[in-house]
Amino acid sequence: MDTSVGPTAEVDSKQSLAFNTLTFENRLRQPSEFAEIAVEIRRDIIRSLVRAGSGHSGGPLGSSDIFAVLYFGGIMRYNPSDMHWNGRDRFVLSAGHMAPVLYSTLANAGCFPKEELGTLRKFGTRLQGHPGRDMHLPGIETSSGSLGQGISIAVGMAISDKLIDRNDHCVFTLTGDGELQEGSVWEAAMAASNFKLDNFCWLIDNNDCQIDGRVPDVMNVYPIAEKCTAFGFDTFVADGHDYADIMRAFDRFRENHVNKVGKPTAIVFRTYMGHGVSYMNDKFEWHGKPPTKDQAIAALEELAGNE
Repeated sequence: MDTSVGPTAEVDSKQSLAFNTLTFENRLRQPSEFAEIAVEIRRDIIRSLVRAGSGHSGGPLGSSDIFAVLYFGGIMRYNPSDMHWNGRDRFVLSAGHMAPVLYSTLANAGCFPKEELGTLRKFGTRLQGHPGRDMHLPGIETSSGSLGQGISIAVGMAISDKLIDRNDHCVFTLTGDGELQEGSVWEAAMAASNFKLDNFCWLIDNNDCQIDGRVPDVMNVYPIAEKCTAFGFDTFVADGHDYADIMRAFDRFRENHVNKVGKPTAIVFRTYMGHGVSYMNDKFEWHGKPPTKDQAIAALEELAGNE
C-alpha cells in the first residue's frame, strides 16, 4: 500500500497525518496535565512511522506516558534550545529500537522542528532507526541499539558525574524487559550499586513483550523487581500509564538523589505494548512493524478521543 501522506494541510485536525507545531514546556504539573502531552507524543509516533514504512510501534506507544512525565514534568533538567548545556541531566535510550518515542518527545519539547519527524529512517536523516550520536540530533547523548550497551554507557556517565566531576547531575536510562536477557545489563547494574550511584535512575519498560513473543516464553527474566533489589537498587514498581504513580516513582528517585542514600534507583514500569491504540494494545506482533496508512488514520482517530 502507498503510505505517502504528503506535507499538507490540515494541521488543526487531531486526526490529520500532518505534523503540527505544538510544543510543551518542562515544568511541574498536576497528573491530569500529562494526558494531552502523551497523546501528542503518540500521534507523532504514528505520523512518523507511517511515513517511514518501517520501524517499531509497540514499545514507543507503550512508553509515551513515562516520557511525558520525565521530559515535561520538571523531573529532568535540560534546555531545549541548547541540549549541550553543561547543567543538564542525561537520558540514554538503551532500548534503541524504541527511538520513535524519544524523537517524538524531543520534537514536542521544541528541540528540533516537528516536520523533521517525517524523515524517520530515511537515507541521510538525523532520525535513524536507532539513535546515532554521529547524526548530531539535539538530545541524543549516545548511539544505542545493541541491547545492553546503552545502560552500560549510562552507568559510565553517572560514574563520571558523581566520582570525577562531582556535580549534582542525574542520569536516566530506559531498557526493555526483554533486554534484561542480556548479561551486560546486569554487569552495569552491579557497577551502579558498587559505586553507590544515587544519581542514576534505571527505568525498565515491563510490557512483557518482545519481538518473538511473551518474555517468559523466550527467556524468563522474572521476578524483575526482586532482581533489581538483590543487585543493590532501591526499587519502585509503578503503573506506567498512571501519571500520579509515574510521578511518585520519579519523586522517590529525586529524594534518593538529594539525600545521597548511596544506592541507585530502579523503577519497574508496568506497561502495555501499543497502549493508546486498541488494535495494538498488548500484542507483541506490533513490536517491530509500522501501521499502514489506513491503520494510522484509525489510530489517530482513536487517539483524538483519548485526551
